[in-house]
Amino acid sequence: MREPLAAIYRQLCWAHLQRDFKKISERSGKSGRIGDELLACVKKMFHYWHKFKDGTLSREQFKKLIEPIRKRIELLLEEGRRCGNKKTVGTCKHILKVKEALWAFIENEGVEPTNNLAEQIIRRIVIWRKTSFGTQSARGTLYLERIMTVVSTCKMQKRNVLDFITDAISAHLHGLSSPSLLKEKISPNELLKAA
Repeated sequence: MREPLAAIYRQLCWAHLQRDFKKISERSGKSGRIGDELLACVKKMFHYWHKFKDGTLSREQFKKLIEPIRKRIELLLEEGRRCGNKKTVGTCKHILKVKEALWAFIENEGVEPTNNLAEQIIRRIVIWRKTSFGTQSARGTLYLERIMTVVSTCKMQKRNVLDFITDAISAHLHGLSSPSLLKEKISPNELLKAA
């Protein structure tokens, strides 16, 4: 089995993070204060993001404005990791493990801070699952997840799905390394755009 994609090649969804921060803010004491401050930082970050997207800010201006917000969010997550509330500690630890994946949208053109594209891609899979009674086993579910990932990724990269699957099966039958869904020598920017 392959290793998960490194955090520097991913972008966490800030809409989901915002929901996590909302839960933190609803807790009492130190945890609630940390959550409130995280939400305020996210609000400011999205304000600047929208100004960047509409052309009011250049990427350099955007990066300069985001830097103190980035530092503050990371400090708040560190504080949350030590706050004493078990749920907040767990959430903050989990986010800090992949903190590089928080900021890919700042550096990489074409990367959005939310996963709206990914959710649009899986929508047809979710609809198929609801109308076809889903799968009947854990192996069937795993197969479906993997084959739909292959199909969606090949389509985004404008690659022939049947050729890729044929090459993968042939490699398996001959004991060779399976082909990668990632292009060789792909830049982080290209990878993030494809994701």
